[in-house]
Amino acid sequence: FPGLFDIPLDKTIEEELIARQEKSFTALYQCLLCLFHHLKSVWAVLGESGISVKSLVAVLSFFVLAGKSKVASGHQRVNSLCAASVYLLLLRIPGSIGNKVFHEVLLDTCLDLTRHCWPQDSEKKRKKDLKSSQTEGKRSKPQRKDSPQMEMEEEEEEEVEEEVHLSGQDLMRIRDAVALLVQSLLRLLQTFPLKDSPQTMIHCFQVPPGCICTPGSFHTVEPAVALWHCYHECLRCADIQMVEKNEYRSHGAQAVGMLTSQMASEDYACFIKWLCNFSRSSKMVHRLFSVDVVMVLLEQPERRPEECRDPDLVCFLMHRFLIQNLLFARRMDESPTVQGHALNCLAQCLELPSLNATRAIHNLFCASENTLTHRISVQEVGSCQKNLCFLSFISVFNAAKENLALLLRRVKDSKTNVRKAALQALLGLLKHDVIPMSWENLQTLSERCRDPSVSVKKKALQCVGDLLSVKPECSVVQKAWLQGVVPAVADSETSVQDKALEALDQVLLSQVKPYSAGCHLDAGQRLMWDLLGLLCHECQNLSRYFSKAFTIWSKQNKFTPSFISNLISHTEADHAAGAWLLLSKVVSSSSRLPYGKILDAWDKMVRSKDVNATTCCHILCVMGDIAAHLNEETKERVVGRLISYVLCDCFCCCQAFLNQRCGELVSACESYLASIILTDNGAQNLDEELMVKHLHTLGVASLQCPAKVNKRTVLLVESVLTTHSEKLAECQTELPASLPLSQFKANWLPTRVRAHGVITLGKLALQNEELAQKYLPVFARELEVGTEVSVRSNVVVIMCDLCVRYTNMVDHYIPNISACLRDKEAVIREQTLIMLTNLLQEEFVKWKGSLFFDFMVALVDPVPAIASLTEYCLLHLLLKKNPEMFSQHFIECIFHFNSYTKHKSYNKFSQSERERIHFSLKGQQYREKRFQIYCFLLEHFTDAQRFNITNKINQTILACFADEELPLDADGANILSETFNILSLKEFKLQTISSSAGAAAGEEAEEENMATMAKAVLQAAQKKVVSQVRKKAFIENTVPLIISLKNLLEQKRSPVLRDLMGYLQVTMQDYRNEVKEIFSGDEQLAAEMEFALKIAEKERATVEQVDNDSLAGDGKKAQVRAQCMCSSDCSFKTL
Repeated sequence: FPGLFDIPLDKTIEEELIARQEKSFTALYQCLLCLFHHLKSVWAVLGESGISVKSLVAVLSFFVLAGKSKVASGHQRVNSLCAASVYLLLLRIPGSIGNKVFHEVLLDTCLDLTRHCWPQDSEKKRKKDLKSSQTEGKRSKPQRKDSPQMEMEEEEEEEVEEEVHLSGQDLMRIRDAVALLVQSLLRLLQTFPLKDSPQTMIHCFQVPPGCICTPGSFHTVEPAVALWHCYHECLRCADIQMVEKNEYRSHGAQAVGMLTSQMASEDYACFIKWLCNFSRSSKMVHRLFSVDVVMVLLEQPERRPEECRDPDLVCFLMHRFLIQNLLFARRMDESPTVQGHALNCLAQCLELPSLNATRAIHNLFCASENTLTHRISVQEVGSCQKNLCFLSFISVFNAAKENLALLLRRVKDSKTNVRKAALQALLGLLKHDVIPMSWENLQTLSERCRDPSVSVKKKALQCVGDLLSVKPECSVVQKAWLQGVVPAVADSETSVQDKALEALDQVLLSQVKPYSAGCHLDAGQRLMWDLLGLLCHECQNLSRYFSKAFTIWSKQNKFTPSFISNLISHTEADHAAGAWLLLSKVVSSSSRLPYGKILDAWDKMVRSKDVNATTCCHILCVMGDIAAHLNEETKERVVGRLISYVLCDCFCCCQAFLNQRCGELVSACESYLASIILTDNGAQNLDEELMVKHLHTLGVASLQCPAKVNKRTVLLVESVLTTHSEKLAECQTELPASLPLSQFKANWLPTRVRAHGVITLGKLALQNEELAQKYLPVFARELEVGTEVSVRSNVVVIMCDLCVRYTNMVDHYIPNISACLRDKEAVIREQTLIMLTNLLQEEFVKWKGSLFFDFMVALVDPVPAIASLTEYCLLHLLLKKNPEMFSQHFIECIFHFNSYTKHKSYNKFSQSERERIHFSLKGQQYREKRFQIYCFLLEHFTDAQRFNITNKINQTILACFADEELPLDADGANILSETFNILSLKEFKLQTISSSAGAAAGEEAEEENMATMAKAVLQAAQKKVVSQVRKKAFIENTVPLIISLKNLLEQKRSPVLRDLMGYLQVTMQDYRNEVKEIFSGDEQLAAEMEFALKIAEKERATVEQVDNDSLAGDGKKAQVRAQCMCSSDCSFKTL
């Protein structure tokens, strides 16, 4: 109603209203209310009376706005509130929307009147008085202020000065008018929908707290209860849009807290009872809001039981009820969002000042022996009651264990926000000693530092850091911190690395200060040396991660000369082991070092007798790093001391011990083998289990004492596999000049013994390069022609182990190993897959030759478990190391699996005839397996790789056939046909284009917020850009080749034409309305495509109609589909 607000009211009417005070409005209010209750049409009465609804609303608006001014009189404020009440009543009457009564701005203004009409205590005025008194007391030079700030203060002072004084009678009238407004709002909310007006909803929620916070507005309980009913209606009318956002929920919860603080205890208990039911609402957002309300109520003082006269309601007054029955009950909520929020709030409860709230948390998770003693030590109770108390304690104890177990399971929940919230709750329980500092509980925290989710990893790092700051003296906490933070240095996510490095820097590096014998170590220094002590002893397995941290720090120039000097000073302290550990990491990455101080520290440590092996290793590392900077005399002195102290006393003694003890084992095993193999009755005396034990012991012991293994030992082990025992009997000390390098020949020994003989022979070959070179061809031949499964399986293991030791030598035999991926025995295929994956991970083997394609064939293994294992190895172990692996080999897969060798670039690697036959997927009978491989590869392409591979197919396949570089014979036709079929796969479509942003259902729709909406808008824009780029590439690169190939195929009358048209039909689905534009160079092809698309559209509509027709039987559906397929065939033949 623009313009009407500024027109002054008629003077006569205004004087009459002033004389009647608010009676005119209350009379109108009662009249409208009476008409509404008697079911009479208010709008008809107004029309019969000649009153315009628009004019009536405009007049009401005039009075409403008049009361907003700070200089408004008491009469104007009362009239404003009464006019607002009349307007709210009008809105409630059915037909208000149709008669255009609703005006969102006017409604918001009415709801905001409670704040404007009641005079506020002027803090500004008190500030002004305070400033004036300070000015009188001090005559110092005034501080200069910016002009905008001065202007704002002057305006505020003018407003304070202009405020009118209201009498006590005026205040009473305003209070009654506010009560009437609240009652009108209550009536309005019973029928008027507000879910489409979120701003109005916020104003509705601000009315109750506004009334409560207004000084002196209400002094009795009844109005507060009425306000609660108003607020309850707000909650009832509020839909998902209101309570979904944190801001709305926070405002609402605070408002509920203000309302309940004014209620009597019985009313408060009734409200808690209602809230308990509300917390079990079917709507997720309502349950979420109930958790927020509980947290606000827990901040209020707990009510005393004697304040409630109804004994059935006393339990609702306790904080324990709020925590255990409302908050903790949500831990099992079906919504992960509610679960996470409840667990977060549970952790916050431990920080509340309420002792009862803290005690309630303790009762949920622990039941101490003190509680048991207290319950059963009272002398007045009888034995029966003591037993009941004991049983009650057992029940509480079991419930506490279950609650803790559930929380630990929530830490491993599938939802990210639940895991983060559970970590926070677990941290709170540990910090406040609610649950014990056991390794099981702390290990759960440290394990989450390696969570798949980045946000959970960061949260876990924060939790272990907070716990360490609270419990720095606890060794279990220290160990958990190290186990969580140190490995995170090698995390794949940079932000997690940075967080871990920051924590290590703060706790370790920054605490290195100069040391002197009389100095006192502060808490931070004691913690640092305790942690370094753990790294030297219990946590040595973290050394490689710790070294990575120092590698990163060295690039940041963190190790200054003063830092190293401070570190060296600690080598004389009790914690010298930690100091040498740090020095061993720092020295290698520092250019300027105090070599003299390091040598002095080295001399003192060498003279000491209490240096353990770990510290000795750290010292040797330091000396090795600085050796290049020492002069010759010093080097000779250090080497001499080193030999006398370390080598002679330690290494030599150790090796001598090994030679003696392990040599005895080798001799004993050799004697036993000879007694079985070299004697005539050896077969009769054979104990298979004992023979296996001796072979195993011989292999293990020989690794520790290579010098004790002679030629006779090798021949004995060889005789387990071959039939050379007669040569061994003739020459028991010398190895024969030559032995046939053929496959193993069967002998009288059992297969299990021969299998263990292979393992033992492999261990001997690991120490003898000549032996390895001699037996590698034998092992390879055994894989080809051997018949014993366990022997061939162990041969695969041995050859892969030899590949680690003699990489270049074994590289030639990798095709022999990979050929076992098509072995007839599943156990050998699985063993080979695992061993080759390990070698590829460590880069002892490269993707050369046919190895990649052998892995692809394993994807379609007849045993589902092996196929699944292959998929896991490729996706989770190998693809991460080489993300381009799939796209690099994709085109060659087409040629390789069809055994096509006529292309000048592809499928040219060497392959034996045996491998070619074993791994061939050529022919129609293997078409399904080939396309299973193609789909697998394409599913794990990025959109960039899909786009690039399309262009590459155009250049290397389609262009070659279009230019007739490749002959269009039978093999060529198969390749071209398969290419068109691959291009037609749905996996070939760009995911950015094919993914639909459909509306989420259920809870996901409820949890949708502005961030997801912004993401959807961004995805839509990205989809549009990508679609344009793809269309341009298709027109420029693909269409010319398609036209050339179509003409060529028509000339040759090739059946591949059908596949070409099928590909075009699939591709042109995205460009139905642009066929003529795209094929502007070939009008005939454009007409054919339009015809084919129309037929396909009709077929699709027919099939959908039949599928949706519930009266049609399966036979009729099949018949219609068959007809559609026949018509499709006819259309292609016509084309």
